[in-house]
Amino acid sequence: MALAFAKTAPRDAAGRPGKTLPLRRALAAGTLAAVTLTGCLGPAGSARVASADASGDGTLRIGLILDNTGRQNFLNAPQLAAAKLAVKEINAAGGHKGKPVELLPETISADTAAQAKALVAAKADVVIGPTDSSHAPAAIDVLANAKVAVISPANSASGLSNYKSGGYYFRTSAADVAQASVLAKLAQDGGAKTLAVLHEDGDYGKEVASAVAGAAKQSGLDVVAEAEFSPGQAQQAAATAKAANPDAVVLVSRDGAQGAIAELNNAGLAGKKLVLSDAAVSRYGSGVGTRALEGARGVLPGVFPSATFQKDLVAVDPGLKDMVFAAETYDAVILAAIAAAAAEDDAGTSIAASLVAVSGGTAAAGGNAAGAGQPAAQQPSESCTSYQACVDVLHAGKRPDYDGQSGRIKFDSHGDVTEANYMVYTFGEDNLPTMTGAETASSSGG
Repeated sequence: MALAFAKTAPRDAAGRPGKTLPLRRALAAGTLAAVTLTGCLGPAGSARVASADASGDGTLRIGLILDNTGRQNFLNAPQLAAAKLAVKEINAAGGHKGKPVELLPETISADTAAQAKALVAAKADVVIGPTDSSHAPAAIDVLANAKVAVISPANSASGLSNYKSGGYYFRTSAADVAQASVLAKLAQDGGAKTLAVLHEDGDYGKEVASAVAGAAKQSGLDVVAEAEFSPGQAQQAAATAKAANPDAVVLVSRDGAQGAIAELNNAGLAGKKLVLSDAAVSRYGSGVGTRALEGARGVLPGVFPSATFQKDLVAVDPGLKDMVFAAETYDAVILAAIAAAAAEDDAGTSIAASLVAVSGGTAAAGGNAAGAGQPAAQQPSESCTSYQACVDVLHAGKRPDYDGQSGRIKFDSHGDVTEANYMVYTFGEDNLPTMTGAETASSSGG
């Protein structure tokens, strides 16, 4: 997770994002900035592309790492509801090899290493989580060495793409940098020919801003200014942008977004000229100058959940108020079960070897990923949108290509989604955002 959580926030009667949006900054302290992604000494090679011999015990066990505490605690409920819904649907379709899939009892703790060890002891074959990118390395180190597949529904730190997990780590959320091409496109769609990119210091700001600058140049935009600032100290960065007189400004920020918007507004660079990264989108209202954001645009990752999916989640948890990361969690569980079905084995190694293929990706090199002993790259694929439908595809001798509640997955050789979906928001004169469109980008930001 890197502040992408408002992607499935409910909307109010006016169609605006619901109450989760103002909480974005509460999650900023939990990002990957404090973590050096050197990686563990996981299993040799990559389980994502290796053939795997059946070694499971016949029961598919799915564990959850729920790592959200304090102000972030509300993120646990939608993930738990989504996992329960997915397991319920899998078991209604016959489970794994005729036996019910087990969802292991959950705990809530920021100590993801301890949770991971407990899940290994409980014989988990695949683990869904954690949410926070900074908590991922500790979990991966334990689970990868135990040959347990890990699928995070929320991690978005770019550095995790190359984390040494031995091929056991996947995520159904896109890396932060994937939004870059969409941010550049929004500026260009607004008529801009020149662009300034302002970013908050830290990994998120630097990585996304660099990707935005690259995407802008590729699309023919002239990047006339780039400036960094610390939260509460954006005046000089705004002055640098003003001196360059850009047609548009992309602001990549988290904690310092509101202050930076105020400085840009003072410099005459807010309103329609402003494009906000995902972590900078919030319900500012009177928190910034009058009509300061009118016409500004921004993005949030993901797709808005369908009415049917929301209804099904609420049926599982009648008290559910947020849908944050629910789609990504649901898809992670369904994919794990499809992978086990394709491999005809519930072991973590078999699941990891099958996930790329059943997601519609192309990095798998063969073995259990295709089913029926045929390498995945040689087997015809067919799209499917549920566990039952994907199992039917397998029974027909084809390779399932699961497209889920969060969109198309298509894992690559890093375990990343190949396509990233974004909801586009436009701010009104009340400085509140309304969803006005959708965009798709590659996971690398292209």
